[in-house]
Amino acid sequence: MELTDIAASVVALEPGAFERFVAEVQGRPSDEVSAAALVLSSSDDIEVNRLLGNLLYYVGATPALEPLVLRVLDALGRGDFDEWESTLVLPMQDEDVRHGLPHRSRLMELVPSDSWLHGLLQVVDLETLVVLHPLSGNGFEVTIGGLGDNFQLHTLLAYRLIPAFLPGEPPLQAWVEAASVGEELEPAGGIQGQFELSDAFGETIWNEGRPADIPLLDGVRVVVLGEPAYARSWNAGRLYPLMTPMVDVNRELSADETASWLAKVKS
Repeated sequence: MELTDIAASVVALEPGAFERFVAEVQGRPSDEVSAAALVLSSSDDIEVNRLLGNLLYYVGATPALEPLVLRVLDALGRGDFDEWESTLVLPMQDEDVRHGLPHRSRLMELVPSDSWLHGLLQVVDLETLVVLHPLSGNGFEVTIGGLGDNFQLHTLLAYRLIPAFLPGEPPLQAWVEAASVGEELEPAGGIQGQFELSDAFGETIWNEGRPADIPLLDGVRVVVLGEPAYARSWNAGRLYPLMTPMVDVNRELSADETASWLAKVKS
């Protein structure tokens, strides 16, 4: 039976249709799943839309994404956001969905700032950072993406830079796994910080914030790494368990480039 036909039975809320769809969708080609998702997107039932969100996480942005976003916007207008938020939280942990998200500006305007979805709307992808370490005189061009907060950025920067480029005690493997794709989000004993993070203007980059909060200098977000003023620790490695993070060191800046950047930043 065609997967779209089973999806139509889900939309009709036929008994057993959900279970049959979940069983049948396993291993189907992405084009079939995308077509079935479009059928599911015709429903305004909350459970059908949660199922749709699950599919979009696996197949990425498809034409079915816009109806789902519009329903969340409608829910915001009705005051039903708490119930509908979960339909977008899972798919938004996929980079392709974040990149293809329609009506982003309306969502940013209306979604509560303390919600899980608002945090996902602020995630930056394939963004370049300039990372400076004044004590050693080293600088780096780093690409980031899929980071839920600066706790995660902190841990993964330390992982990428210590000891390959900078001296120091590297983060434990359990911390790195918690901050990336490991199953255990809260390693025993917590996670320790290796740096004091500041922006280009000398202000603290708080771990509780997000990379999107880091201000631009000459069109680039700049992170200055200093010695920690005191011991910092936190429990969880990442906020969004199914979002794949990226912190890649593209290159080490030349001595002249690093000196130029260091001359611009406020210590």
